[in-house]
Amino acid sequence: MAKQELFEKSPVRAFDAVTNGGLKAGELGLITAKKGLGKTAVLVQFGMDTLLNGKQLVHVSFDQHSSNVIVWYDGILNEISKKKTISAEAKDQIVRNRTILNFNQDNFNLEKVVNTLNALKAGGIAVSGVVIDGVDFAKAKEADIQAVASYAKATKTKVWISSTVEGDKLEEQAPKAILPYFAGVIHLYSKASTTLMSILKMGKLTNVEASLKLDPKTLLITAK
Repeated sequence: MAKQELFEKSPVRAFDAVTNGGLKAGELGLITAKKGLGKTAVLVQFGMDTLLNGKQLVHVSFDQHSSNVIVWYDGILNEISKKKTISAEAKDQIVRNRTILNFNQDNFNLEKVVNTLNALKAGGIAVSGVVIDGVDFAKAKEADIQAVASYAKATKTKVWISSTVEGDKLEEQAPKAILPYFAGVIHLYSKASTTLMSILKMGKLTNVEASLKLDPKTLLITAK
């Protein structure tokens, strides 16, 4: 199966269809949910979409080892391809553009993550997408988020962050000083054993009408 065909089959196309193209280059997005509802799965789908588009991705994880992150990408790729054979060469072309970084937020804040991203750029890695999994806002200062948002804007990079959040209203998704930095905010919530996707903000729009959920077996983004 060709990479372009996989890109067209990406579950992110369903997300783009209801959000006028989704997050734009240079913007910062946020994915929230209670623990165990699929934040990492959605984050990996956005990351995989960057890879299937033939672009460089950096996946930063604060709560998973690299081996676990790789398993997530392999699983999502297999589901997108619907078990059809992907040649070793095609898979290598996809994953060779992925850089996985593991940090502990107790001693490595988001400003340091940005420094690392800038070092990769200086080393010749033209990053187009960044996903940062497991950010604890209790350990993040406004300067941290501002640094990430400034990096995204300066490099025209799409950046998605995930964080565990209990509330389901827009104002509950991040501290008041931090929330304005996010151009897009997605909240996952459970209803009748189904994980639904609430698009609380996308650009200038809030509470975007969207009939999206996570497939209960594959965790892929899909229409209801």
